[in-house]
Amino acid sequence: MIVADNQLRKFIDDALVNGQSAKAIAGRLKYQEKDLPNVSKDTIYRYIKSPYGKLIGIKLQKKRESCPTKKVTELKDRVFINDRPKNINNRSRVGDMEGDFIVSGKSGKGILLVVADRRLRVVFLELILNVSIDEVHRAFKRIKSKFPEMRTLTLDNDILFQMHKTLEQLLGIKIYFCNPYSSWEKGSVENTNKQIRKYIPKSSDLSKYDQELIMAIEETLNQRFMECLKYATPKERLNNYRKNKKTAR
Repeated sequence: MIVADNQLRKFIDDALVNGQSAKAIAGRLKYQEKDLPNVSKDTIYRYIKSPYGKLIGIKLQKKRESCPTKKVTELKDRVFINDRPKNINNRSRVGDMEGDFIVSGKSGKGILLVVADRRLRVVFLELILNVSIDEVHRAFKRIKSKFPEMRTLTLDNDILFQMHKTLEQLLGIKIYFCNPYSSWEKGSVENTNKQIRKYIPKSSDLSKYDQELIMAIEETLNQRFMECLKYATPKERLNNYRKNKKTAR
């Protein structure tokens, strides 16, 4: 089926090369790509293993070989997302968060730490100009002081997280990692990054953005009407959660 449909085959090949999983591709075809036929993840796996899929397999192997390995190999004692409890996966509680970085362009300086709550979708931003593991840890501590509800973090395999066990102790939380080259597994913060890019385009020099502007972006993100929140805003949901928690005491 995949081989016989050139448009479908190109869509699947491009998605695989860009790091999408067979499951994610099948879901995208089912729910979003109305002009293409549905195929199951098993069908995609069979295609990859078939003689017709050998070329895409070679492309994937070359991409893996070209990726810097230190992001993956130097992070020890990780607990991967596969072992994350179900109550985190189904967004049943507040405090399970995802973190990521937006990085300056090649001629720029600094990174932006982005942390989002999986249930409330509330977002916290921290600008880090002098990039180091210690500065990243301090930024997380500032977020924890503003959002003491933080229980867990799901992160990618960035080398700045190599001291993740220390970070767990500093924050009093549990940290989980996406599988290597699978940043889509932390979809909440990835979607947040897309929104941030409306204000901070790719290749921007983050040192040109002051703290006041970063806070304004954070406030704008937390004031969005969101369909997944029944068109409430993340800030409203956070305020209601805290109010209800206080009342219940």
